[in-house]
Amino acid sequence: MTELTKQQFDAASARGEARLKGPRAESAHYDAGRNRVVIRLTTGLEIGFAPRQVEGLERAKAEDLDKIEITPAGLGVHFPKLDADLYIPALLDGVLGSASWMAGLMGRKGGKSRSPSKASAARENGKRGGRPRKTAA
Repeated sequence: MTELTKQQFDAASARGEARLKGPRAESAHYDAGRNRVVIRLTTGLEIGFAPRQVEGLERAKAEDLDKIEITPAGLGVHFPKLDADLYIPALLDGVLGSASWMAGLMGRKGGKSRSPSKASAARENGKRGGRPRKTAA
């Protein structure tokens, strides 16, 4: 086990104190009528999002979301029925899951887009023979 120096400990303590000065979760609940998880922050701001937009909650049923716990420091919320957690600073940065999960979400969204430039590119690709046919393995 590596021991921390006093300088490293003091730096980590300062980072922790700074983090606690930012917005933290004050309360959280699931609004079934709007299908939104709503988190109220210590600043008075409320954040609401559809569970399907967040990794770990994307397949949750309403009964899975009826109990939400706030971590003691208020930096996270925990969904005990799903064993899922959200980190408030990451949520405020728009991070709703791991990098690979978010990339997959964006890829699906991009694949569904319809624009004149995408249609034009598809036509040009078609003139060159299109996508290679899938072969049975």
